[in-house]
Order: sequence, then structure tokens, then C-alpha cells
Amino acid sequence: MTLIVRSDSPTPERSTVWLEGRLDAETFASFDETMRDITPLVDNGGTLVLDLSALDYISSAGLRSLAVLRKQMRDRNGRTLLLNPPPQVRKVFEIVKAVPVAEVFASVAELDQYLDHIQKQLTPPRD
Repeated sequence: MTLIVRSDSPTPERSTVWLEGRLDAETFASFDETMRDITPLVDNGGTLVLDLSALDYISSAGLRSLAVLRKQMRDRNGRTLLLNPPPQVRKVFEIVKAVPVAEVFASVAELDQYLDHIQKQLTPPRD
């Protein structure tokens, strides 16, 4: 099986990428290459959201790719957030503790609530 990677029109603040299929030893290199084109479009301090709802499988090679991507974003004071992981992918994250639970969201609404909370913490109160 293959991996399909789609992205929205990234903004300097946030970009969403959808993964469909398998992120494994056969597909991780093309994923890494695609992400090398997308991540520079997100400014330092920006957020990269990976929607995993259509990801059927992830191997250790895929985990390595996500770890490298997360490190690249952290090095730029950015965040990588994972959205909608199916149960089998979420279980892999739990087993290997590859991704902090605070960076995995079950739905867009949960992600938006988290982002709203973060922004409220950083926004001074209005008079």
C-alpha cells in the first residue's frame, strides 16, 4: 500500500497535513521529502498539524520520521500536533511513548479548544 500526503494552503502560523495509507519502510522517504517542502512554509513558532485519521499503519520508520519532524519544528520554536489518530496508530504511540499525550487530539474540536486555551493564556486581558 502507498502513502498519500495532502496539505492545505499553509499559512505562516499553521499548516495542516493529511496522511492516508501506510507510513512505513517503503513510504517514509517520500513523506520526509514532502515535509521538507512544507515545513519551511510555517514560520518559526508556527504549528504543524498532522491529521492521521486515514493513516492505516505506522512502523518504526514512520515513527522515526515523525520524531525528526517534531524535532525540526521544536528547533524553530514550533509545534507538531497530531490529530485523529485511529486506534491502532494511537496504540503504537502509547506503546513506544513516541509522542507526548498532550500533542495528540481526538478531533478538530478538541484541537481548537486546546489552541484557544493556549492563545488565551498569551493574550493580555482587554479593558
